Amino acid sequence: MDRIVGFYSGGSDDRGRTLDEILAWPDETLEEVHDYIQWVFPTVARSRVNTVAPLVTSATTAAFAASPELREKLRAAFDRMLSFYGLRRSASGDGTTVVDVDPSRFPERAAIWLRPFNHNHLRLTRIMQSLNALGSSEEARALQRCLLTQVAAGPGKSRITTETVEYWTEAVP
Repeated sequence: MDRIVGFYSGGSDDRGRTLDEILAWPDETLEEVHDYIQWVFPTVARSRVNTVAPLVTSATTAAFAASPELREKLRAAFDRMLSFYGLRRSASGDGTTVVDVDPSRFPERAAIWLRPFNHNHLRLTRIMQSLNALGSSEEARALQRCLLTQVAAGPGKSRITTETVEYWTEAVP
């Protein structure tokens, strides 16, 4: 079985952690632990941080396309990480996905990650790339729009480097 599909179906990562366990971690643990993000949001490119993490293949993509349960788990992971960053997902009037700043959490959470050269900027890039690779391009683009229009062009503008903006811009074609 595909390792990503197995993980998303209740299996564990290479350290014995399940998706549900990771998603239940407090924000502090999500910040401090660095090797889970490659399992929760896998991509087609090998990670320099976690070289044993699985990669998205055509079989992975096909499994996510065929399984509403896998896509729902991916949405749950996306929502958890949005909360971690002080963001939130909703639907617009026409039903499309919208990601925006959650005014009740963003100021507190942004204090943790919204500063130049913070590792969370790369995590956000990975999340967009993973969503896109796993067939959730609408969610990936919604996050990209939020990051580029509300975060990088908003009050956090001076805390985002040009390089980060380029990564975010290129994360979803």
